[in-house]
Amino acid sequence: MRALDAVIFDVDGTLVDSERDGHRVAFNLAFAEAGLPDRWDVDLYGDLLAIAGGAKRLTYWFERTNTPHAAELAQRLHRRKTEFLRELIAQGRIEARPGVADLLDKLESAGVALHVATTGTRAWVEPLLARTFGNRFSTIITGDDVAELKPHPEAYLEVLRRSGEAVDRVVAIEDSANGVRAAIAAGLTCVAVRNRYTRLDDVTGATLVADSFTEGALQNWFRERLG
Repeated sequence: MRALDAVIFDVDGTLVDSERDGHRVAFNLAFAEAGLPDRWDVDLYGDLLAIAGGAKRLTYWFERTNTPHAAELAQRLHRRKTEFLRELIAQGRIEARPGVADLLDKLESAGVALHVATTGTRAWVEPLLARTFGNRFSTIITGDDVAELKPHPEAYLEVLRRSGEAVDRVVAIEDSANGVRAAIAAGLTCVAVRNRYTRLDDVTGATLVADSFTEGALQNWFRERLG
């Protein structure tokens, strides 16, 4: 008997490796267009990912660099950054992580429902999911749908509320410390599939930790639960 009814996926860094070559690039394009000297290189952006949510990340950065009107500027640039990101998505610049499509196929074939819980905004999340994965996900909760971002569990709790899934038959897949904390706080079993930016994250509490979706241990773990 199948021991799994649904899987809830994070998006950034989990389904897609979008932070380095997607968001970071879009932020830098927004900085340049606004005539600002700020640029986030690969390593610096990795450090900034400790702050969940792009607008909050910008606000933190502008406050740290003593930029006037930090919060207002952050909101304005975040809107423009989202437009740049949508352009990158439309160009096919952001792809699924290796092994993700295969896992989605296996889950769907077994009748497992697929959902999304992300802190990203709907303006770019939906186009990305549609272009990269098609119409696979039954419930999509974004940062626009909740008051609190990860590591708060609200996004996961909202997926559970809308979908009606039983928490003990659902698995969350995350890539970061904040995401794992959010999933566990919602009462979910969590699998961590880390990436370049999150490979050193403290994912204590995750039931399984892998560095890719192609690892045998991860594939076997899901195979056992699909029956």
